[in-house]
Amino acid sequence: MSSSALETSLPAAGAPAIPSMRILVLVLGTLTALGPLAIDMYLPALPWIARDLNVDLGAIQFTLSVFMIGISVGQAFYGPIVDRYGRRGPLLIGMVVFVVAAVGCAHAHSMKSLLLWRLLMALGGSASMVIPRAVVRDFFNEKESARMYSLLMLILGVSPILAPTLGGQMLGWTGWRGIFWVLAGIGVLCTATILWGMPESLPKAARSQGGVGLALRTYAKLLADRRFLGAALASGFTLGAIFAYLSGSSFVFIELFKLTPQQYALVFGFNACGLIAASQFNRWLLNRHSSWQVLSVAFLAAAIVGLALLAVGATGIGGLPAVIGLLFLNLSCAGIIMPNIAAVAMAPFGAVAGSASALLGTVQFALGAASGALVGVLHNGTLLPMTAGVAGCALTGWILLRTLVRQ
Repeated sequence: MSSSALETSLPAAGAPAIPSMRILVLVLGTLTALGPLAIDMYLPALPWIARDLNVDLGAIQFTLSVFMIGISVGQAFYGPIVDRYGRRGPLLIGMVVFVVAAVGCAHAHSMKSLLLWRLLMALGGSASMVIPRAVVRDFFNEKESARMYSLLMLILGVSPILAPTLGGQMLGWTGWRGIFWVLAGIGVLCTATILWGMPESLPKAARSQGGVGLALRTYAKLLADRRFLGAALASGFTLGAIFAYLSGSSFVFIELFKLTPQQYALVFGFNACGLIAASQFNRWLLNRHSSWQVLSVAFLAAAIVGLALLAVGATGIGGLPAVIGLLFLNLSCAGIIMPNIAAVAMAPFGAVAGSASALLGTVQFALGAASGALVGVLHNGTLLPMTAGVAGCALTGWILLRTLVRQ
């Protein structure tokens, strides 16, 4: 979809004019990619971090789960704040916190220190995940929001390709600590792009005037809406499948299948290509089908792929090629599901877009954290924890879509 087509879709409900659609896509895409970069870039380094800090690999996987918990809690915190004070100021504060915490991670010399800095890093970085969704909802209707989310997914999908590759290469140059210095630099870059190219999208007249009580009532109303709750849970289990893969992938590919960090990065990037291609194919699908029709097929496909992956994990049939291929298909389904489910969930809640985006992200990353942590807890030296996590989440997401959301 061209930028001119997007510009004509802007609602006339008092949102300020966008000076440049291309700049907005660049700024929001960079911000959206920050969280995944903070996750994916250090994944090839997990075995090295575990050895350096003298902990086992199962324990170091909890640094991923702690990050997911911080992202989840942070998004709930930012929701009412950005509805009351606007989008731009809270986002800048979050970026400063992210940069400071990334530097702290680079200096960590114990598991406890790394966990604490990773938690703070997530709390700051969560602003870059909840606020761009709210900005999109400020400017676009449901169908155009889905298209815009697909554009952001293109940028989001590039990060899993570049991040592990960069992280794997940096291990030989700077060690794992250098990865966090680079993340701090990316946080500074994000701060600069906000100052340069992101307008305030929430006019003062449209801002909430309530405090904590109003925020809690807003969250309660959102959770009482079956469509929103079902969409949030279904998208959360979709993200849970992704983080089951992320949590277990370094062990599966590096320790179990004996790939080098560089080979692991290539596999990771190949699978991420499925996310990129599917998110852009989704834009074509939306020209011909409704969001609900696209979601129904994508969730069913994800469940089938997940069960096939579980069978491979239980029997070993197909080995490495089967695991890579099925994970590719799983991420492809997620590339279609995530932009559509976000648009469906948030469409009725323009007046509280920040809170709706925050609660959606909170549910997503809480389930993602639980899934990733469960893979770490069940770590037993086989494929089963990862494959069972992916399959269970995919199947649950499909059931939730059919029972709670419905058209």
